[in-house]
Amino acid sequence: MYKYYKPGIVKFALNCWPPFWGAGIKILEISDDFRFVKMRLKLRWWNKNANRTQYGGSIFSMTDPTYALMLMGILGEKYFVWDKEADINFIKPGSSDLFAEFVISEETIASIQHATANGDKVFPEFVVNVVDESGEVVSRVRRVLYVRKKPKYRQEP
Repeated sequence: MYKYYKPGIVKFALNCWPPFWGAGIKILEISDDFRFVKMRLKLRWWNKNANRTQYGGSIFSMTDPTYALMLMGILGEKYFVWDKEADINFIKPGSSDLFAEFVISEETIASIQHATANGDKVFPEFVVNVVDESGEVVSRVRRVLYVRKKPKYRQEP
């Protein structure tokens, strides 16, 4: 699987994936090193809520696999990476297309690698703001991941 896990392939696959496509979610940009992703949630007639603004489930879905998929690309096949926990704070209605930029710093990657070197699990936390076309924050999503080296790659203590 990992030999085909390249940014361009991931972007293409997710942009064709029915849950994303149907919700109006699209990856606009993904860096070659998986450390940056920009996404858009298009406001369509079928993904509006009763108040004619962005459906909250679509906003939450836009953030669902992103950090885990980024870390899978960064850390490679030696690690288990799963979403563990998440919550969302709706700040204001989304009445336009919405955007989110996901970033994983070099310091975060180094910290994860150091903490998991002997096989320990770690639960890195990420926060992403979802903004409207004018750049105002519509929602803030907190995601906690589970990361652990696979048994055959763990160092002996």
